[in-house]
Amino acid sequence: MKKIELHLLQNFAPSNLNRDDTGAPKDCEFGGHRRARISSQCQKRAVRQVFEMDRLVDKENRGARTKRLIQKVADVLHDMHCHEREAALQLAIAAIEGVGLGRNKKGDGEDLLKTEYLLFVPGRIVNEIAAVVHEHHADLQAWARHKQEHEKADKQEAEGKHKKDTKKAAQGAYPKEVREAVETSLRNTQRTVDIALFGRMIADKPEWNVDAACQVAQAISTNRVQMDFDFFTAVDDLRPRETAGSDMMGTVQFNSSCFYRYAVIDVDSLRKNLKGDIGPNEADLADAELDALVRRAVGAFMQAFVTAIPTGKQNGMAAHNFPSYVLGIVREDGQPLSLANAFLRPARPRGDDVDLVDDSIEKLESYAVRLRGALGETPWISWADRDLESHDMHPTRARTLSEFYGCVTKLALGAEA
Repeated sequence: MKKIELHLLQNFAPSNLNRDDTGAPKDCEFGGHRRARISSQCQKRAVRQVFEMDRLVDKENRGARTKRLIQKVADVLHDMHCHEREAALQLAIAAIEGVGLGRNKKGDGEDLLKTEYLLFVPGRIVNEIAAVVHEHHADLQAWARHKQEHEKADKQEAEGKHKKDTKKAAQGAYPKEVREAVETSLRNTQRTVDIALFGRMIADKPEWNVDAACQVAQAISTNRVQMDFDFFTAVDDLRPRETAGSDMMGTVQFNSSCFYRYAVIDVDSLRKNLKGDIGPNEADLADAELDALVRRAVGAFMQAFVTAIPTGKQNGMAAHNFPSYVLGIVREDGQPLSLANAFLRPARPRGDDVDLVDDSIEKLESYAVRLRGALGETPWISWADRDLESHDMHPTRARTLSEFYGCVTKLALGAEA
C-alpha cells in the first residue's frame, strides 16, 4: 500500500489568506507559541481551483460542490431538450426529491430550489440526469401529480400514521428506471479526480459516501506569529474641495509567516475510488486506462498542491509567494508521519546569513533524519529555491520541479509505459 507524502515550506508576504468569523487571519497555539494557520478545507479548495485554472483536470473529471443541482438540471432540460422553464424545474425537482434528497425549507424564490446542503458531485452528471429525466418525463410528471395529491391529503389528515403511510405510498410510485439511473449517476465517482482524492459525505445517503484517498493537514507557521493591523482610509473622489478628511476608515489584520504544509495520498485508495462503484449497466475501466487515470490524478494533485495559494484578501495584498522547499517521501507501508514537530521550537532568522526559510529547512531535514528509523529506508526527494548541501542522510536533490514530480511519480507508480 504505497503512500506519497508531501512536505512544503512556503513563506508569505503580509497577507490574510484564511479568515475566521471576525475577519482576522486564522491562528492556533502549537508548541506553546502562537502560530498562523491555514485550514485544510481552504487549501483543498485552492487545489481544486488550480485543477481548473491550470487545466490539470478536465471538466468531465472534476467535481462541483453546489446546492444548485436542481437549477442546473432544469437549465439543461430547457436549453437542450426544449422543455418549458417551469416544466423543466418541476421535472428536476421530482428527479432529485425522488431519490431522497431534500430541498430548502426556508427562504423564497430560488432558495426553495436549492438542496438542503452542499452536494459534491461530478460535473458531468447534470447532463446525465437531464437525459434520464427527458426520456422519462411523462412518468415523472405522473409521479409528481401523485405526490402532490398525497401531500394535500396529508394536510387535511390529523393522524400521523396516515401521513407516514401516504408518504411511503408516494415513494413507492416513483419510476424505478429513473431512480436507478439518477442514483447511479449521483453515487458513482468513476473518473472524478477531486472526489476520489478528497472524499464526499452525504448525510441522507451514507451508501454514496466516498472515503478520501488524500489527507491535507492544517498548515501552521514555522515561526511564532505576530499579528499586525493595517489602518486604511478611503476618500470620496467627488467630495467638494473644501471638505477635509476621509469618508471611510477601518482596520484589517494580517501577518507574514512561513508555513509548513503537509499532505498524504494513499495510492491504493485513490485507485479504488477512481475505478468507482461499477453497476450492472456500466463498463469497467481497462487496467491500462485506470493506470493512466491514477497517474494523471497523482501528477495533477502534486502540481496543484505545490502551486495552490488561497485567495483571501489577495486583491489588497497580492501575497502570491511560491514555496521555497518541497520534500516528497514515498512509503511502501506504515503510518504516514507529519514533520510538524520539527517546529516545536519556532524557526527564526539568525543574523545576515540564515533567513527564516533557511532555518525552517534546517529544522525540517534534521528532524526527518532523526526519524529515519520510523520512516524506514524509504525513498525521498526534495526541491528548493536555493542551494542546499547534499549527502547520504539528506534527500536526493531535484534540480527542477518537473524533475521532482517525475521522480516522485516514478517511485510511487513505476516508470510510465
